[in-house]
Amino acid sequence: MLTVWYNTRCPVCDAGIVRQKRRLIEAVKAGRIEFRDINFEPAALAGHGASLEDIRRRLHATDAAGELLIGADVAIAVWEVTPGEGWLATLFGNPAVLPLTRFAYDRFADLLYAWNRRKGRW
Repeated sequence: MLTVWYNTRCPVCDAGIVRQKRRLIEAVKAGRIEFRDINFEPAALAGHGASLEDIRRRLHATDAAGELLIGADVAIAVWEVTPGEGWLATLFGNPAVLPLTRFAYDRFADLLYAWNRRKGRW
């Protein structure tokens, strides 16, 4: 199972996950993917070395093997199981494009995190 940890206090993050949940209803019901709010379990990924602030800054997930995924790698893993979005995973997860995907995701996440902090969403 893919377990995605996200921050519901961020309106952009929350809206994105709500959209994905709607697209993945069957996968959620079947137990193939789960979305969890880190604000209810702030130490959930401490064993992986991820703090609450790390997860507020970037999406985090654990895969079926218990491996930690961070940032763009989480988005790619979600796209892989989302009907009609596998092409996004193929395009942005391509080994030649992946470094740019990660860079772009991280810069966007940094800006979003700073915006949320300025708005007091913690």
